[in-house]
Amino acid sequence: MAEKTLTFEMITPERVVLSRPADFVVLPAYEGEMGVLPGHEPFIVQLQPGELRVTAGEEVVGYSISGGFAEVLGRKVSVFAETAEMASEIDVERARQGLERAKAALRVRTGGALSLDQAEAMIRREAVRLRVAELKRGRGGKGRGPREGR
Repeated sequence: MAEKTLTFEMITPERVVLSRPADFVVLPAYEGEMGVLPGHEPFIVQLQPGELRVTAGEEVVGYSISGGFAEVLGRKVSVFAETAEMASEIDVERARQGLERAKAALRVRTGGALSLDQAEAMIRREAVRLRVAELKRGRGGKGRGPREGR
């Protein structure tokens, strides 16, 4: 009989963000979203900034991550992310302000405190944070059901 759950853990340089059983995990891989169910073949994948979703029963929890990598080995999914924030923890106004600052730095591009690469990375990070937070608000603060789309 196949095991029905995964062990999921997400770690940033600062802390263990999450460690729990999960039924399904969606990773923001560079080649597109990648779903992981129990019994998945082992792999390591680079992650891009995006929404990582963890499903456990009827609960779906979204996280904004800013890159990293994931390893699937046996029934364990380990995510090593640069940063990770639960959708409900994201301050939407602060993310909007960060996005505007990054866009302004990109427009100026000369003599600013941010390099072009730093400004572009900040734009991607803040845009992901906004999207994840707004998805949560659109769901009325509740996780998606197991069959609901984006």
